[in-house]
Amino acid sequence: MIRFIHVIASGLLGLTLFAPASASLAVARPPIGSTATDAAPSSTDLAVTHHSVTINGQMVHYTATAGYMTMNDYEGKPKANVFYVAYTKDSGPPTSTSDGVGKDTAGTVAPSDAPATDTTGTVVPPKVPDAIDPAARPITFAFNGGPGSSSVWLHLGALGPKRVVMNSEGFPLPPPYSLVDNEESWLDVTDLVFIDPVSTGYSRPVDGEPARQFHGLDEDISSVGDFIRVYTTKNTRWASPKYLAGESYGTTRAAGLSGYLQDTFGMYLNGIFLISPVLNFATIRGAAGNDLTFPMFLPTFTATAWYHKKLAPDLQADLSRAVAESRDFATNEYFTILAKGDALTPSEKDAAVKKLARLTGLSETHIRGSNLRVNEFNFMKELLRDQGYNVGRLDSRFKGIDSNNVGDGPDFDPSMAAITGPYSACLNDYVRRGLQYENDKVYEILTGRVQPWSYASSQNRYVNVAETLRSAMTKNQHLRVFVACGYYDLATPIGGAEYTVSHLNLHESLRANVSTYYYEAGHMMYIRLADLAKLKRDVREWMNAGVKK
Repeated sequence: MIRFIHVIASGLLGLTLFAPASASLAVARPPIGSTATDAAPSSTDLAVTHHSVTINGQMVHYTATAGYMTMNDYEGKPKANVFYVAYTKDSGPPTSTSDGVGKDTAGTVAPSDAPATDTTGTVVPPKVPDAIDPAARPITFAFNGGPGSSSVWLHLGALGPKRVVMNSEGFPLPPPYSLVDNEESWLDVTDLVFIDPVSTGYSRPVDGEPARQFHGLDEDISSVGDFIRVYTTKNTRWASPKYLAGESYGTTRAAGLSGYLQDTFGMYLNGIFLISPVLNFATIRGAAGNDLTFPMFLPTFTATAWYHKKLAPDLQADLSRAVAESRDFATNEYFTILAKGDALTPSEKDAAVKKLARLTGLSETHIRGSNLRVNEFNFMKELLRDQGYNVGRLDSRFKGIDSNNVGDGPDFDPSMAAITGPYSACLNDYVRRGLQYENDKVYEILTGRVQPWSYASSQNRYVNVAETLRSAMTKNQHLRVFVACGYYDLATPIGGAEYTVSHLNLHESLRANVSTYYYEAGHMMYIRLADLAKLKRDVREWMNAGVKK
């Protein structure tokens, strides 16, 4: 996910994310060591628990599996231990032959102090429901981005059976933080596997293996793709409908995986969820010689100014009208204005200054001083400067307070600050108490340890995995793509997503395979409860529409 800053071919897109399940309720582990190096459980240990949650009015029983899968190279040499959490729907609740199995306060089936035994004194494990036919049950592999983000955001924000408690608009409550059952979890329509790429979460290279071999555009795609293949094989899911769900840089990974999985393993996907996407980095990273980004950000500037009541009364009356006018200007005029460069006449420049001031809520003086080119960091600082605030990058509804009111960019992203504490606390508590998984290593929520990130295959150009996605969709003409965009996302703006979709160069017969949805929040639109529910409705309807009749 999140904190997105990118340079051509190298740099940071800062966020802004297998063994078969055992029938036992918990897995015995060796003693935990006293240091971070000693503390990791064996890569063969999996914590397996059984739970239930009510989704869409229906009780869903499921098995949760948390732990490492050791990833080997082609010759079988261990290279990394990848941490994952998988949720698979059960055909019914687990049962026991005695009263020795009950449920804890979280609804987790757990052994009592006195384990159940049969007449010979042998411990009797609970009976786990029969497995659901893989061909009848979709599976979705989910991850966030960064690079350097764990999967915590999609896991505990939108898709998983538990979610972090925020207020209804997605703003944080005072600590301590808590989880509740996620009534909008995707688990009723698909099994879920949350993947933490190497160096994120608990995932680490094995001793003696350099981490940098996993830190790059192509390296990351292949390592995550290899995990998906091994998990699918070990857990007999080749017959299942298969989906990918990525957020932010995770959408870059997902588009890359569409080609890698298909061309390397013959694994054809049913669909890809692109949440707050960036496939073509030229749409988000302005630089000398690249004027493309400025029209891309304009509709989001307008939406943000609307939210903070900085627009003229006629635009302030309706968000959709304001964004439509901004989109129309960006597409039909702004490109041409910027393309003229110094050839722009004084009268043309005056008209452009007035129009941009109208659509951004910024002063004509600021627009003129920026030479008609306001970047997202300038905008974050300038929009509410008169009130002593900046606005968020991941979600521009949020307001922050800087150390002073000068400068051309904010000290920090208040929307990132608002989610880091709640999600970090809840994840670290949940893995031990909810999933019964123990590991003393640092769970890397969002780390800079993956830098420098290699874009070697994209030297001297912007990364663009949209072509990989187009190729995959052309070879597999049943591959469908779900695009989710937040109006208040200043990391991966709606204009960039729309431009990328309209420039996929798909054959006319395939264009309907891409569907775009909009939400009145930011990069993580699901933190707002109304958009969490809308996202789930959109996903359910989209998946149902893709089922073969």
